[in-house]
Amino acid sequence: MADARSRKAGNADCDATSRLDDAGWSRQVLGHAFADEGLLLRALTHRSIGPDNFERLEFLGDRVLGLVIAEHLFRAFPGEPEGGLTRRFHHLVSRETCAAVARSLGVPGRVRLNQQARSDGGADSDNILGDVMEALIGAVHADAGHAAAEALVLRAWAPRLGCCVESVKHPKSALQEWALARNLRPPVYETIRRSGPHHAPRFEVRLTVGDLPCIEASGGSKQEAETRAAELFLGRLSG
Repeated sequence: MADARSRKAGNADCDATSRLDDAGWSRQVLGHAFADEGLLLRALTHRSIGPDNFERLEFLGDRVLGLVIAEHLFRAFPGEPEGGLTRRFHHLVSRETCAAVARSLGVPGRVRLNQQARSDGGADSDNILGDVMEALIGAVHADAGHAAAEALVLRAWAPRLGCCVESVKHPKSALQEWALARNLRPPVYETIRRSGPHHAPRFEVRLTVGDLPCIEASGGSKQEAETRAAELFLGRLSG
């Protein structure tokens, strides 16, 4: 009984230490000191751990991110038409960009997954990291309001906002325009395989453009795999 109590106390101490570490990381890296550290813990917790996870905060953070990025682009590019702003917007809020930002902040080492999800590569999944990044934005908004969440987004996305000088055209759109300009049939994306568990799926697609040699690519979602295939196809053209 005493050993059990000791182990329980030890686990509680480890949990407390982990929360303190996360709080220090948030202050130093996210630039936010949480009044409610439970929000931070929830934002870093995957559903494989249990029902008290990041999903509700992700819902909020997704909307906050979209608003902050849209407002920034509206102010930063006053002469740009709606189409160019939309391309920039979709690039900056994409799952791939959110995951890249999460990696730059060290989120993979902070996200909480069960053993199976972690061994399946969940800590480096674009889907999971993108969701956690949005959940962190939602957690800051829930903890301290819009201004704090906006500051986090503008700080974390700053390198990408600064490099976004010209309109970014999505690879799939660029490839479709290339095909149409040459009177070729539109690109066809075919899902040829789905593998992996529900929380970390892998999709493989085959891209065909007219009679040109096809390209195959994979990703954590159909959209990610199709985008990667388009990038590879465009890279082959430029090479």
